[in-house]
Amino acid sequence: MQSLRLHLRPLALAAALAAGPLAAQDFPIEPPGGDAPAPPAGLALPDDFLAPQAQLVTPLAILDRLVVPGTRMQLEWRPPGGISTAEIPSPVVVTRGALAGPVLCLVAGVHGDEINGIEIVRQLSHSLDPTRLSGTVIGVPIVNVHGYSRGSRYLPDRRDLNRFFPGTRQGSIASRIANAFFQDVVSHCDMLVDFHTGSFERSNLPQVRADLTRPEVLEFSRHFGNTVVLHSPGNKGMLRVAATAVGIPSVTFEAGSPGRLETAEIAQAVAAIERLMVHTGMREDPSAASAEEGLDPEVIAKRPEPAPIFLDSRWVRANSGGLLISEVTLGQHVQAGQRLGRVIDPVANVERYLLAPVAGRVIGMSQNQVVLPGYAAYHLGIQTSEQRAVQDAGEARPVVEEDPDPGERPEAPDPAAGEDYE
Repeated sequence: MQSLRLHLRPLALAAALAAGPLAAQDFPIEPPGGDAPAPPAGLALPDDFLAPQAQLVTPLAILDRLVVPGTRMQLEWRPPGGISTAEIPSPVVVTRGALAGPVLCLVAGVHGDEINGIEIVRQLSHSLDPTRLSGTVIGVPIVNVHGYSRGSRYLPDRRDLNRFFPGTRQGSIASRIANAFFQDVVSHCDMLVDFHTGSFERSNLPQVRADLTRPEVLEFSRHFGNTVVLHSPGNKGMLRVAATAVGIPSVTFEAGSPGRLETAEIAQAVAAIERLMVHTGMREDPSAASAEEGLDPEVIAKRPEPAPIFLDSRWVRANSGGLLISEVTLGQHVQAGQRLGRVIDPVANVERYLLAPVAGRVIGMSQNQVVLPGYAAYHLGIQTSEQRAVQDAGEARPVVEEDPDPGERPEAPDPAAGEDYE
């Protein structure tokens, strides 16, 4: 995951500081351990004169600002061309670590009504100590401010922004916004997590969706602790697909349902990202801190490391229209043939049952509501090994739909073709 951005020049820091004062920061500019002493005038600097931090970490230039090492800065992003002049700007919180490391981008609010991700990114962005961070975290809690301000999944023309990345400079509003965000923010990333929830009154168990046929993405998906991982290649136009295509390993992180804040799902996602940052060397392992507090290092070393849970999955659809009433809960383990819920025809006073076709775990489900025939009501995960998940991912077979949208525009993936939805 290393990129050319990690090979930075120490003189850029001195040049930036000499150019004049920078904007006020949340944290001090000095890296841990203090500044390196200035050399006498006229003497050449030896290669190892500066501290390692100063040699490797320089200010990050993003959105026409410089974010210096060991600081956090909140910036604003607006698409060019007056697209969003009537809207609030998207906040971009950049935490530039004092130590060298990768650039992790945390993105949410691509769908404006999926607010769990907004809170996840907000919490993570403002809780990091940049003086102890190795690398940089770029947090964008609300990409689609148009949809967020209206409580809608879509842009004002009802286009789904997550169908247009990386976008173009000309074309629809969606394509221009996608292109601007990709160039202004995503191009700085070394790895990316795009947060979503279930759609259209569905709720998802916290889970990572990733294209396991790509080795760099598979490796990335291993680092979220004991989080469910589903293979999903995605479709052209999705943010994670476009980012991965240009060499930025990316995944989608699903958690909860749209239009509401769910503290349990938010906490699970925050913990998963914190585990990811430990695995990638961006922050210290809490176990090390526990050892410093007097706990037995041998006991700590024997604690099992949380491992991802790889799943295959199947949707269960309603075969009739009516009122859906569930009899299971999200995350519940079910047996083949177990009753998941029933659909009631209130006119004919007839009940029809939805049964689990396989044993598995409920990783996604619809809220109780009116449904039509064919509506995707339950998403069952079937546990498998990582090896089997990767093997199955490489086989040519229909792709499991993800939160199918009954009202997608023609630009969106075609459910009849078995394409993904996020």
